[in-house]
Amino acid sequence: MLNPRHLSPAAPPDLSAGTGASLLETLPEVHVLDRLAVVFKHLRLIVAVFTVVVAIAMLESYSATPMYRTQARIVIQDERSASVASLNANDPSYWQDPEPYFNTQYRILQSRGLARRVVRKMPPAPVAAPSTLSRALSFPRQLLSRWRKAPVVVAAEAPAPDESAAELAAIGEFLGGVEIVPVKGTRLVEIVYSSPDPAYAALAANTLAAEYVQQNLDLKLANTTNTISWLTEELGKQRAKVEGAERAMAEYREGQNAMSLDDGQNIVVARLNSLNDAVTKAKTARLQKETAYRQLGNVTGDSVNADTFPAVAQNPTIQDIKQQLATLNGEKAKLSQRYGANHPAMETVTRQIDGAAARLRAETAKVLESIANEYRSAVAEERNLAQSLEEQKRQAVDLNRKSITYSILQREAESERQVYNALLQQEKELRVVSNSRANNVQLMDEAEVPGGPYTPNHSRDWLMALVLGLALGVAIAYGVEYLDDSVKLPDDVTRRLKLPLLGLVPAVGGEKLPVLTSPVPHDFGEAFRSLRTSLVFTSGSPGTRTIGVTSTQPLEGKTTIACNLAVALALGGARVMLIDADMRRPGLHRTMGLPNEIGLSHILTGQARIREAVQRTTERNLFVISAGPVPPNPSELLSSERMRQLVANVEAGPFDWVIMDTPPVLAVTDAVILAPYLSGLVFVIGAEMTRRAHADRAIQTIQRGKPNIVGAVLNRVDLNRNKYYYSRYYGYHYKNYYGDGTSSTA
Repeated sequence: MLNPRHLSPAAPPDLSAGTGASLLETLPEVHVLDRLAVVFKHLRLIVAVFTVVVAIAMLESYSATPMYRTQARIVIQDERSASVASLNANDPSYWQDPEPYFNTQYRILQSRGLARRVVRKMPPAPVAAPSTLSRALSFPRQLLSRWRKAPVVVAAEAPAPDESAAELAAIGEFLGGVEIVPVKGTRLVEIVYSSPDPAYAALAANTLAAEYVQQNLDLKLANTTNTISWLTEELGKQRAKVEGAERAMAEYREGQNAMSLDDGQNIVVARLNSLNDAVTKAKTARLQKETAYRQLGNVTGDSVNADTFPAVAQNPTIQDIKQQLATLNGEKAKLSQRYGANHPAMETVTRQIDGAAARLRAETAKVLESIANEYRSAVAEERNLAQSLEEQKRQAVDLNRKSITYSILQREAESERQVYNALLQQEKELRVVSNSRANNVQLMDEAEVPGGPYTPNHSRDWLMALVLGLALGVAIAYGVEYLDDSVKLPDDVTRRLKLPLLGLVPAVGGEKLPVLTSPVPHDFGEAFRSLRTSLVFTSGSPGTRTIGVTSTQPLEGKTTIACNLAVALALGGARVMLIDADMRRPGLHRTMGLPNEIGLSHILTGQARIREAVQRTTERNLFVISAGPVPPNPSELLSSERMRQLVANVEAGPFDWVIMDTPPVLAVTDAVILAPYLSGLVFVIGAEMTRRAHADRAIQTIQRGKPNIVGAVLNRVDLNRNKYYYSRYYGYHYKNYYGDGTSSTA
């Protein structure tokens, strides 16, 4: 038989908080499989959520109307691509940011105006008859639709005033199937259309693409035509302005008698320039002639030095006469050597010399007179030209005054003419562009009739439903686990409550409370054997050990723990006294199957002795003192001197263990009152029923009395729900190896 005194260690461990910390360190680290244990724990919840999600998804999938999708592809180039050579390539509207332009085109593709053109050209959309399954599931779908979030309403384009009710509905239905998908990185745009009818979907996509291309061209032509009309009208107005300006110039020239105002017909200026040149030349010539005239002075034809002047000496006639004189004088010199002065030959030569001298004097006189006449003529010519120049200057000044007003009229006429020429050129360019019918939008690929519906895709829906259902179920399971702050695992006791864990007690089904004195499940009995061993080795007192059993709140199973712990110690060979100190709601006598006629309340009130209240049980080493009748003042009785003497007497008696069942901590203060009298305290925690905050507050309440808290017991553990986790700590999956797994009494 097991003797607890022999099982006590030589150096008993400290029962302070340090013991709990050391036990904490010996616990295994959290493993990834510990997280997976949540899945096994909430497997039913996960399966339920999984089933509901899959059912809803399949209900939606199989009741949905099949939809067919097809697309036509168009290319939207920059507007410069539609320019004709270089006529309108420099239009500044072509060089703006392309992003707003293309976004505008995407909106036009989904506009009501374009949809109205398409609807008016297409036959009415076919109405798809609902399938039998869809009709059968219509009511559940209506119920499901009420649970869904209300769809976000996007502000749509306002309908036109001339749209009828039928056309309004047709346009709205048509736009509901349109989706514009720009192909990233290209100028291509896919016009996607969805419809219950595949042929209608292809027709709608193709018609929308064709109408968009035609509308884009029509808008360009309409804009060009309007611009040409406006230019034609402006050209007429501008032509009239040009004619008026030129007419004003002509009338001014005629009225002012100023035909020379034009640069091509400016005779006054040309004549002024000519006269200015002539005056300059005349003045130069007059100066030259005046110089020659002044040099001659009083020289006459008879003057001896007349031939020294260049104008006389250079005269050809005078030079000839001088040469003749020289020749005659030479002959006379020769003859004088042979003949005398009266010789006929000498007389002839002399007469010839006299005749030549007379001619020389006469010719010299002519030259001198000619120089004087030329000087007088030059002076007269200069004077006449100077007078003409002054007159021409006066005319030029008058013309310059008239040209100021004329220049203003000329500039106005040139400005009007430039505007007219620019408008005329633009009109001609626009007519060429209009005739070219260039379009920057083209249809690349027509939509084809789809071979099958794109939705519902039952395979994809099944896969998504399975994945979503599983993910949602697991997420809800972990969410429930996170929100559940009850103490349910050993980690919660050791890491969160900072208490050493003595052991686990599995939950036992049935209405009758299990006691080790009768057949119980094997794992239940083995749990108390393990608890007995832990209690023996953590209570190092050499004498009688008084252990109180309490809990946070009622119904956590503290009475069952106290009774079975006492029975387990008694079955191990120790003499055990079991006392019911819960005098408010006593239940120990019912668990043990004993009467409650005389109990603790009688002892504390002096109505009975200890030996009168002690009851024997079927186990010869186990003795019980029940609570007795409920007194009016249990707290005062438990804090009385008689209670202290009772504990001292019991400890001094022949008992190895005194197990005392005390009330819950948060319900009353009785356990706190008894804590100082006890050598240890077993704190019972109901698994998955006691909140961590309540348990922590209860522990803090007990610690005010500075007791030796032996440790905690996690009671009513569902080993099946958390089989993996608990087996990692305590090896419950080996119970069938050493036990029969059915029942146990020891």
